[in-house]
Amino acid sequence: MRRRSSSSASWRNPTDKRRSESERFDEFGFAFTNRREQKLHHRCHDYSYPQLSSVRVKELCELLSYWNGASFICKSQIERFIRMGIPPSLRGRMWKCLLNVDGVRECSDFNYQTCLSEVRGPLVDLGVSEYGILSAIATLSDTQNDLRLNQRQLSGSNCYSIDDINLFRQIALDLQRSFPTHRSLMGQSSEAIEGQAKLFRVLVAYAKYNPQAGYSQGMSYIAAVLLMQLGEEEAFWALTAMLDKSKYLAELFDLSLTKVQHQVKVFDQFLKHRKARLSKHLDSAGVLLVHFVMPWFLTLFTSLPCWDSVLAVWDLIILQGLQAVFRTALTIIELLEPRLMELNDEETMLPLLLRVPVE
Repeated sequence: MRRRSSSSASWRNPTDKRRSESERFDEFGFAFTNRREQKLHHRCHDYSYPQLSSVRVKELCELLSYWNGASFICKSQIERFIRMGIPPSLRGRMWKCLLNVDGVRECSDFNYQTCLSEVRGPLVDLGVSEYGILSAIATLSDTQNDLRLNQRQLSGSNCYSIDDINLFRQIALDLQRSFPTHRSLMGQSSEAIEGQAKLFRVLVAYAKYNPQAGYSQGMSYIAAVLLMQLGEEEAFWALTAMLDKSKYLAELFDLSLTKVQHQVKVFDQFLKHRKARLSKHLDSAGVLLVHFVMPWFLTLFTSLPCWDSVLAVWDLIILQGLQAVFRTALTIIELLEPRLMELNDEETMLPLLLRVPVE
């Protein structure tokens, strides 16, 4: 969707200059904050990911240039590079290849830009804009409440539905929680406003593309990470590939959260088999896996404090699918096992699991 004013492209938010003077960002776009805020947002900026040699980088570029997703050799080679560490500049390109983004788009009758044009009508009728979607939460909530309390029918002249209002409002609410310290979503700079609009558009478009799945908790985190690596429409098709394919996250996301709850139960049995003593200790302390494993699954471990680790996990998930989600969860629990075994109650164990320490 485009801004309404033709001069808006050259307009510069006055907060941009102030932000550039007061804020500093790390190489992945997260703001350096003071110690108190860093603890609040649980974000570490000390990165130590491996650096590929120029020869290896050239080899990876050649592999991606001649990528064949059906080739076992290609997949085994890309896994070798993932184990060595993917250069940040090539990660988006690799994800596109592994998810077959171009192929998914070519095989679909859905048109992303047409969908955005259709969504623009309801937004205009509601008097809100994707370029100010966070400030429109109150308007959407008032409209939603008015319809519920008065039980009045929508006017035939309006091109929005109650479902549209619910969708826009829920996505807007979740945008506030999605990486509030990342430069593409933080504050009211023109970059952040554009980033928030892109994320809103991608999520609304997916809900229109797949009404059965719609929009549910956690999708905003996944779409936001994809937008950090890919262009807007590429991120939409990557999201589509991840959420629709059974190899990836199709068995995690639905409107009722039934699927993810089932996967947590499956993981519970997996943990009982692999870590019987620890599993029994968690049970005796009253720690339910659903309280920490479900957030891990729904946000694909984006709550981990070190972003280079998050991206490394995502590389494996995009290569291997849901099995890598299970393996990552097990690995985290194994790393925390010595500390967990020293604790005996939910009040001390659950915070450790929800906010995995850097060390």
